Amino acid sequence: MARSLDLDELVEHWTLLDDERELTAGKRGPTRLGFALLLKFYTRAGRFPRGRGELPDEAVEFVARQVGVDSAELVLYEWSGSTIAYHRAQIRAHLGFRECSVADADKLTEWLAANVCEAERRPELVRDELLVRCRAERIEPPAPGRIDRIVRSALHQAEQTLTAQIVARLPVDVADRLRALVAVDVPDDDTGADSVLALIKSVPGNVSLDSMLTEIRKLRAVRAIGLPGGLFADVAPRVVASWRARAAVESPSHLRDHPEPLMLTLLAALLHARLREITDTLVELLIATVHRIGARADKRVTEELVNAFKRVTGKENILFAIAEASLGQPDDPVRQVVYPAVAGGEQTLRELVHEFKTKGPVYRRTVQTTLKASYSNHYRRGLIELLDVLEFRSNNATHRPVLDALDLIKRYADARLTYYPAGETVPTHKGLLGDWTPLVFTDTGRGGRRVVRSVYEICTFQALRERLRCKEIWVVGADKWRNPDEDLPADFEAHRAAHYAALRKPLDPTAFIGQLREEMRTELAALDAAVPKLAWLEVAERGKQGPIKLTDLDD
Repeated sequence: MARSLDLDELVEHWTLLDDERELTAGKRGPTRLGFALLLKFYTRAGRFPRGRGELPDEAVEFVARQVGVDSAELVLYEWSGSTIAYHRAQIRAHLGFRECSVADADKLTEWLAANVCEAERRPELVRDELLVRCRAERIEPPAPGRIDRIVRSALHQAEQTLTAQIVARLPVDVADRLRALVAVDVPDDDTGADSVLALIKSVPGNVSLDSMLTEIRKLRAVRAIGLPGGLFADVAPRVVASWRARAAVESPSHLRDHPEPLMLTLLAALLHARLREITDTLVELLIATVHRIGARADKRVTEELVNAFKRVTGKENILFAIAEASLGQPDDPVRQVVYPAVAGGEQTLRELVHEFKTKGPVYRRTVQTTLKASYSNHYRRGLIELLDVLEFRSNNATHRPVLDALDLIKRYADARLTYYPAGETVPTHKGLLGDWTPLVFTDTGRGGRRVVRSVYEICTFQALRERLRCKEIWVVGADKWRNPDEDLPADFEAHRAAHYAALRKPLDPTAFIGQLREEMRTELAALDAAVPKLAWLEVAERGKQGPIKLTDLDD
């Protein structure tokens, strides 16, 4: 059913022009009204209506008044037969359109395949482009069924062309390895333990050492295929994504049923995408694992210390009593002078010392020691192996020391050393400072200041985690964690004005800042005006309970 139209739409699209009135002059009654409606619909949509149901009632009334015919007479207009065929021919001749011939359909198919379908694989969007092309070429769009056939044919032709280009770029040995992924002896069950393809397709597990090692195996399996760089450089990302999606859900036997160029292209697209996805997953596992090491160390130490924790009250009085007793009898034994001066004696002093240890720097050093043990005994294996499969880079020389530190860790990864060799240059970075310094650097007495390898590794991984999260350090071959310079379009500088216009942002940074400030002032003013009116919120002077109070949800 046709939608309702407003007056502006009626005037713009359904008003008969002078030459259109002349065409209807020789016609009478329902024939004149039907002809006028066909003409205006064709002018607006580029095709004829398929029946009365496509004509809005408002449009019928509007056109009927213009031609001087009662709108009710439209029921007498015949929607099939020689009369409407003649009317269609007249309208096509007047507007310069023609029916879509076999030759036209072939040309449209070729045009779609070459200009649309190599970059767009969604049939509905290809269909829209076909209708636009028909209008530009003054061709009346064919019937819906024929349009669907043209679209399918164009998509098929484009796919054949693209897959032939991709396969031509594959070295012979790479093509053989791709075929081996879906060989006859490969099981269709995606859970098959012996299937490399099933391993590559599998989703990552929870954050754990096993998950990290499994993802490293996947990455090495994909790299072992040896896809050439730039294989899909000139192929639209959405096309590669559609191939990847197809290959991900098809079993080896279904993939084998495709023509070989398509089968190889689907597998190559899957591996191309999975290479980036697995790299992203490994970076995220690294970030999560380093965080988990620290969090678990904090939790373990806290639980141990809290079990024995007791808060000692009156510490100032105790200190005064100890000082007074010590000054009064400086030469007598501690047990005879200090212990009697403190209520509770020796036990109170022990609790006081324990409280200081659990709250002071000793606590931090205990956490660090526990963290070191957790890293060395469990997580080190996975993190060190990550350095073999991930390549870290930075566009900022400030973070070069962290990258140099990673290179040092890789060089001595398999060595059984407590300290780095005395003559080795050990890069210094910010992660080694603060509370970590006494644990990283130690004085051995004979060899001077030495660097403890395991602690140095922990600090470096923590520094790497922080710089990855803010993309100061990025990973080669990743997508989410890629070079931040690639986030901008390649032509950004050349077409800066157009890109800013698309973002609806001014080129002048001063104007942008002024606009942002004004938005903030407006919103803060709105908040300031709304807060006093909220019955469930109370803002008071800062006190022990805090300045903001909310009523209970049940109120």
